[in-house]
Amino acid sequence: MTSAEGQRQANGTHQPTERSPLLASNHGSDTQIIETRNGEQETQPQDDNDTPLAKEPSFKYLLVIVATVWTGSFFAALDTTIVATLAGPISSSFDSFTLYSWLASAYLIANAAFQPLSGKLTDIFSRRSGLVFANLSFAIGNLICGLAKSPSVMILGRVVSGFGGGGLQTVSVFVVTDLIPLRRRGLWQGFGNIVFGLGMGLGGTFGGLMNDRLNWRWGFLIQVPFFAINALICYFVINIPVKSTDKARWKRVDFLGSFLLVTSLVLLLIGLNTGGNQVPWTHPLILTTIPLSFVVLAAYIYVEACGVPEPIIPVRLLTRRTVFWACFTNWFGAMSAFTALYYLPLFAQAKGESSARSGLRQIPFAAGTSLGSLSAGYIMRLTGRYRYLTIFISSILLLSGILIFTTLNFTTPDWKAYLYLSFSGFGYGGLLTVTIVAMIAAVDHIHQATITAASYAFRSTGSSIGITISSAVFQNLLTKSLCSRFASHPHADQIIRRIREDFGSINRIGVPGSGIPEEWRQGVVKSYMDAFKGVWATLLGMVVLCALSSLLMREHKLFATLERK
Repeated sequence: MTSAEGQRQANGTHQPTERSPLLASNHGSDTQIIETRNGEQETQPQDDNDTPLAKEPSFKYLLVIVATVWTGSFFAALDTTIVATLAGPISSSFDSFTLYSWLASAYLIANAAFQPLSGKLTDIFSRRSGLVFANLSFAIGNLICGLAKSPSVMILGRVVSGFGGGGLQTVSVFVVTDLIPLRRRGLWQGFGNIVFGLGMGLGGTFGGLMNDRLNWRWGFLIQVPFFAINALICYFVINIPVKSTDKARWKRVDFLGSFLLVTSLVLLLIGLNTGGNQVPWTHPLILTTIPLSFVVLAAYIYVEACGVPEPIIPVRLLTRRTVFWACFTNWFGAMSAFTALYYLPLFAQAKGESSARSGLRQIPFAAGTSLGSLSAGYIMRLTGRYRYLTIFISSILLLSGILIFTTLNFTTPDWKAYLYLSFSGFGYGGLLTVTIVAMIAAVDHIHQATITAASYAFRSTGSSIGITISSAVFQNLLTKSLCSRFASHPHADQIIRRIREDFGSINRIGVPGSGIPEEWRQGVVKSYMDAFKGVWATLLGMVVLCALSSLLMREHKLFATLERK
């Protein structure tokens, strides 16, 4: 030990080095009292290394870092709406409308599987490693999708992309959280959501153009070099030090907890996505996977409660009131947002619009999301408060926007549809920013990456479940409506099956070789509208639950410095 090191230890201080943790050590107390805005106090365990580095990075370095991580977020968002727009043509090319929901669900299941792990794993192996892995996974997944010759290979590609997408979304937030104080974090999160919203807005149009001018495969293949290049940039630019301990890094990984948590999520989502789409809800697969997922989840909770040194997600954090209800606010909000995101292009294509034109309908929602996120972040920076802002956003803006959104039908003028979507997007964007800041404010600094990962896991599972529920509603109502109108017609079963499996058939009614008689046109269009109305009603129910959850969150102080003073 050098004399300087001895002096630092004698003084009880520790100077950061390249191998030092992001969070400085504090052994003086094992509890921390957090005072909420309403005067209530919460006692929470105080872990070692729970105080962040006091020195903030230079603005120039910060811009380089966030530009790098937001580039990946931009392309991940671009991919989301590209696939949402291309889902119809892809399903039709494989003659499998059941593939429509799996294109989203396979991606979101992989998201949900990786995101809970990303916080602790990047705490151990570094943010840089997480970003490189995420970018390369996305590149490989898109390459598989672009070359896929069967639905099963297509789904595999979406799973691989989902691992990458989960990492890009969460690790980019971890990096911003590491470097920016809580009071200003909402504003920076707002800027990040603008980048994300820009990608979402452009993706639908871009995907539609690829399909109309070339074919849907180029919507995936053209992204591959961008993700590969960004992985290389992340390797050289991102250099945030990780926590140093005497243990080897792999020994710090909670393998059993990781396995149980991922298995529980995957079993649940496979059961929910398969039931009603590919097999009946009474099928043995469904009756096995869903109950088993809860058994495995209980095993995970038991294992984590037994005192794992570094749990993937400490269960006790999720029991805090603000964290608990913010997670469910995110859960129901993501259900509604992704239901709208995936069924809007389908709705537009049912009206006879091209893929490119239907993709334009996602721009107002993306623009509203970006503006809402930035506005919420700016208000939190000025006031240092978020609870009443959350209630206003979720209970008034988002709920009102979705309420008028449910009035959409095939005769609604385009300008009204765009207005409804931008209003709904504004509410959803604000909700995303406020809830993530609220969750981080409710825990000590060392858990902020872990709790952020949990938040995104709730979003991913909510997104997947939302699409699953809406897909089941759509398919059941469409089948019921078609059967009620055409069951007595010759060859009705075959024609109805063709309409359900090939969405593009609605625009080929009466065309020679389509197999669908011209006299069916009006009835088929009405049947589709019946199905869409059922989806809109389901969407409204999701938003009501989102608003109710937001009412139960507490106010916590938003600190103005990294050391939370």
